[in-house]
Amino acid sequence: MYSQAKVIAGGLAHIPVVIAVFYFILTTFNKRALKFVEEAKTKKPEAKAVEPKKVTVSKTEAPKKEAPKTEAPKTEAPKTEAPKTEAPKVVKKKHADVPVNIYRPKTPYEGTVIENYSLLKEGAIGRVNHITFDLKDSDPFLNYVEGQSIGIMPAGEDANGKPHKLRLYSIASTRHGDDFNGNTVSLCVRQLQYEKDGETINGVCSTYLCDIKPGDKVKITGPVGKEMLLPDEEDANIVMLATGTGIAPMRAYLRRMFEPTEKEKNKWNFKGKAWLFMGAPKSANLLYEEDLQRYLTDNPDNFKYTKAISREQQNTKGGRMYIQDRVLESANELFNMIEDEKTHIYLCGLKGMEPGIDEAMTKAAEEKGLNWSELRPQLKKAGRWHVETY
Repeated sequence: MYSQAKVIAGGLAHIPVVIAVFYFILTTFNKRALKFVEEAKTKKPEAKAVEPKKVTVSKTEAPKKEAPKTEAPKTEAPKTEAPKTEAPKVVKKKHADVPVNIYRPKTPYEGTVIENYSLLKEGAIGRVNHITFDLKDSDPFLNYVEGQSIGIMPAGEDANGKPHKLRLYSIASTRHGDDFNGNTVSLCVRQLQYEKDGETINGVCSTYLCDIKPGDKVKITGPVGKEMLLPDEEDANIVMLATGTGIAPMRAYLRRMFEPTEKEKNKWNFKGKAWLFMGAPKSANLLYEEDLQRYLTDNPDNFKYTKAISREQQNTKGGRMYIQDRVLESANELFNMIEDEKTHIYLCGLKGMEPGIDEAMTKAAEEKGLNWSELRPQLKKAGRWHVETY
């Protein structure tokens, strides 16, 4: 039996143990409580971190919603921009089938000259010839389409003993050739002549071509070029601005449009309007005039022919009549055609004609309330403005 004194003493002896246990429990609870608080604190920043993401997304998406505002001016652009989306598709579709570089400078085709004759009448200035080459022996066959060019490599060597470089010439015949058998190609070549130190200098390749004779062999490359091709549409309108031998591609177009035999051979029946502006120094320098007059007589509703003969005609100011003067005279009718998305404009000739044409177009456009500096790039982008000058 334990005495009361021993029981009391035993109880007191256990007090430190109880205190220790209580302290352990309290410490553990505090630690867990602190851990919970710390976890709560760390969770709050994570919750906030979600908010910035939403804000960031809204900021980056905002410009997308506002994008139409920046693009609006494009939709409010002049109506002349409308063809830009349609015309290029048509042009690209045609270009895919155009032959290019069948023969290259390192491996040219040697074509035989069939004919070479002058295109000028008595009293004309200079020398301009029509030259035709036989292609039937070419393998692969040298085929081409209207508006392309071929390269000519003149015989002989330059002053350094190297072969002459090739020159490009616009093709003046249709794909079926002048005799419609599909085996020839023709060029319209003016002999280049200029004065230097009191001496007359003749162009190397142009003189070579004007001098060659039937039966001669000539190195030919190509064909090349997609800038001057006709559109596929039969009801397209074709405006042609040419000076001198710039008539070459225009002759090909017009033969394709109006030569009866040519029309029978192809499946393209021109139903639009063709308008040729032709510039020459004298009447005797007008090229292919008999054919053009015949087309005019036979197709009065589809063909219009306007001539500018600088040394025989005067403009409204009393000066020489140039092609740009004719453009100004016909400004209203011309731009009525240009505003039609089916109209294509072709410019070919000496590079010096471009500034005059550009100035005339600017003035003509102003009379219609149009800005030519804005309209021309639109026509170019739409595949309706075609230029080949040299």
